[in-house]
Amino acid sequence: MQSRSRLQNVLATLALHLGAAAVIGYFAYHAYNGDHGLLARRNFDQEIKEAQEELDALKAQRRAFENKVSLLAPTQLDPDMLDEEGRRQLNFINAKDLVLLRSK
Repeated sequence: MQSRSRLQNVLATLALHLGAAAVIGYFAYHAYNGDHGLLARRNFDQEIKEAQEELDALKAQRRAFENKVSLLAPTQLDPDMLDEEGRRQLNFINAKDLVLLRSK
């Protein structure tokens, strides 16, 4: 019959608790800082927000382009747009136009 001393029992219990605390600490650390942890989720959410803002800006720009193209459609030709586009392509100005010259 073997008997363990009281000190051995205390040390074994202490070692078991410290080992369990170390394992829990390891997983808690990686749950917060790991590749799929809370900080990664926060960064991912920020990237999604930035991409959504960029998408909204690009959609607005596309709507503006579509509107301008629709004004030049042959079925509903806008005389002002036709005049503006013709002058731009032919590099002409009207006598009543105000021209601002910019230095490059």
